Amino acid sequence: MGNSRFCSIKCYLKVKRKYTPQKLIEIIRQTTKNLKRVPARRELEKIYHACAKYFGSWNGAILAAGFQPNRSHNQRMYKCLKIKAKDGHLCNSVSEALIDDWLTKNNIFHEKDTPYPETNHRADWAIFINGKRVFIEYFGLANDSPRYDRTVQEKKKLCQKHRIPLIEIYHWDLYPKRRLEEKVKNGLRNVNFLLTSQGGESCTPVLRFPKPAS
Repeated sequence: MGNSRFCSIKCYLKVKRKYTPQKLIEIIRQTTKNLKRVPARRELEKIYHACAKYFGSWNGAILAAGFQPNRSHNQRMYKCLKIKAKDGHLCNSVSEALIDDWLTKNNIFHEKDTPYPETNHRADWAIFINGKRVFIEYFGLANDSPRYDRTVQEKKKLCQKHRIPLIEIYHWDLYPKRRLEEKVKNGLRNVNFLLTSQGGESCTPVLRFPKPAS
């Protein structure tokens, strides 16, 4: 058919009936207003394919809505665009900022970009439980790049070698449904079990978690 961006006439008609370019722009602008930042693609996955068909790409849709895109796929491994979290920490992505803000909101003291032993690798965050260091990593590009996946495995091995508890967070813990609180709480329970099994005292910290909206 005339527009090669669509796989078939059926596909074209389905998208055309559901979304128009102006409707997509309105959704992006309203979401940006609500979040007070440009949304990540995974936060609006339901309109991603329509945006790609009308605007050529997700970033094309963001530009059409009048905003500056977040990092593109080609920038991910080579160029970090820093985003400031609410506590002033500089983060490498919107997703990292979401996690950092969540830690701050729940009064969990955290250090940013803590060095790993023996290497130049850095952990996204370190928290401390009764003096024991625990790393939290957002492996947001897992399964997206062989080089990135190698780094993930190196970090895991370093944590095992130096007996540093590691809480791993992946993009599917944030999008489309945010399970961050569940993931961190489960991670802390595992850390508590690990440390007590090594002969230490129970060290689960007292955290204030917001009550779910009724």
